Amino acid sequence: MTKADDQKPFDRNEPEFRWSAALKCPHCRDEVPNLVEDFASGDYICGDCGLVLDYIIDTRPEWRTFTNDERGDDPSRVGNAANPFLVGTHLDTVIVQRDGRSYELARDLNHTQNSNRTHGRTLAQRHDHNLVQAYKEITTLCESYDMPRSTIVIAKQLYKRAEKENLLQGKNNKAIIGVCIFIARRRDNASLTFKDICALTKVNRKEIARTFKFLKSKWDMDTGTTSSNDLITRFCANLNLDQDTRRIADILAQRAKDMDNISGKNPVSIASACIYLSSHLLGCGRDPKAISDIAGVNETTIRATYKIIHANCKNLLTPDIFASTPKANEDNLPIPRPPKGGRPKGGTLQQS
Repeated sequence: MTKADDQKPFDRNEPEFRWSAALKCPHCRDEVPNLVEDFASGDYICGDCGLVLDYIIDTRPEWRTFTNDERGDDPSRVGNAANPFLVGTHLDTVIVQRDGRSYELARDLNHTQNSNRTHGRTLAQRHDHNLVQAYKEITTLCESYDMPRSTIVIAKQLYKRAEKENLLQGKNNKAIIGVCIFIARRRDNASLTFKDICALTKVNRKEIARTFKFLKSKWDMDTGTTSSNDLITRFCANLNLDQDTRRIADILAQRAKDMDNISGKNPVSIASACIYLSSHLLGCGRDPKAISDIAGVNETTIRATYKIIHANCKNLLTPDIFASTPKANEDNLPIPRPPKGGRPKGGTLQQS
């Protein structure tokens, strides 16, 4: 090797010096390099010339064990993963008692430490136990309705917020859980009614509605809304109605939103009345009682909403509906019940 070769600058791109294949000292150029791992400085060093070749990361444990502490078990002391739904980090310190001179000191320190925090730990454990039980119930209820995990997580976060703000005092815990699930389902852009929550939690509707208004006023948050179109698909499936009936009911519900005399109605009532109208329009009518059992709305409410929609049939039932569905016939629609002491003008008296 000439002197010019010794002074040639080192090129890492040369095949013989690609460190991904082999790490060599560019100065010594030995086929079997004398490499030293210096963990103190984090460097790979050539043992012959002292040239720093690369940086290393020490993957060894950062803790140290001594002769009296070696027990052969895993020295990991990080504990379980922190639970974001519980209060605190749940990390603790325990003074280990060993035979020898440190035994008496460790015993006295442990006694003092335990006496000072026993009461606080008991309260914390009881508090965490109540939260864990509530989270288990939320998970069980949501899974019974095949709700996604995102709904479960949001419901747990809402319950933790209610507990943190001391909103659980004097309230039915099952009602709080039901409302948290209800709001979480809405924020997931899914349809859910108070009737579903009542069936899920076995809590009456008035208690659920009262708790919902209470939490909504305290949090001042957008709890989302349920549109009638979100409910029509589920109601029609439970009533065994075909796709044409669902499609027409969707069209009617979408157009009914713009009506002044129906805009303030409950979406469940609008969905029920639209299903009632579309089912009779196609000759597969469902009576108000059957729809009431599925939707959880009173039969009188369905009839009252249907009466408003029926009065605006000319604006709702446009020619495109009849063109796309040949079996649709407006003569199949029931005439709304007349007020006491009178009969409707025109048409046959077919009670709805």
